[in-house]
Amino acid sequence: MSDSPLVVERAAGVAQLRFNRPDVLNALDAGLANALLEACRSIASDSAVRVVVLGGNGRAFMAGGDLAAMRRAPVEAADALIRPLHASVQLLSEMPVPVLASVHGAAAGAGISLMLAADLAIAAEGTRFNFAYTDIAASCDGGASWALPRLLGLRKALEIALLCESFDATEALRLGLLNRVVAAERLAAVTDDLAARLARREPHALAHLKRLLRLAGQQSLEAQLQAERAAFLDCAGRPEFAAAVDGFFARRAQRA
Repeated sequence: MSDSPLVVERAAGVAQLRFNRPDVLNALDAGLANALLEACRSIASDSAVRVVVLGGNGRAFMAGGDLAAMRRAPVEAADALIRPLHASVQLLSEMPVPVLASVHGAAAGAGISLMLAADLAIAAEGTRFNFAYTDIAASCDGGASWALPRLLGLRKALEIALLCESFDATEALRLGLLNRVVAAERLAAVTDDLAARLARREPHALAHLKRLLRLAGQQSLEAQLQAERAAFLDCAGRPEFAAAVDGFFARRAQRA
């Protein structure tokens, strides 16, 4: 296995980013945070990438931040990882391709934040989740305070954040933090299948949809309708749209 704190693989339009500090459950330190930022910058400028998958090597997705470093120099160490973490979250949110989190073992602290930053999330049965920040007398980072109330509503978001009670993948699915829960031995295969299905979708349309849905909570209905019209007309003017419509009618004729 690579000594790099982040393993990056690109194939068939899918960029796999796997946290690679398995001995410490992929705890986020400055090295991993900077490697993630470098990878996000590279992917953001690579038109061949159609899907990004976030995952973790070893027994966990990511069990929070590296407290050993923060114990030695709390403010300096925290800032050294929060700055690249936040830049990465911003890039993941703004890049036009879908971002999929494939979660197993444990997701806590920064691991929760990165899962929330993804557009879709799938987890293995048995995965445990914990907000974890107030357990170390801290607030949060990684955009968790932005994403959590948008997904859950304010009351439930406050409960999860303030109490830091652990919950499992079944509960995360029920709450809407996950899209799917699968058997642990099927996580890799189901993740690969979902990523491949997304990669086959017309990327221009997916880029517009991701942007529209992420902006929806910040705009008036009038502004959102205008944005939808502009996006749809942009799609309709592309050759991929004409080809897809022709394909629709061809399939319908075959079934008749």
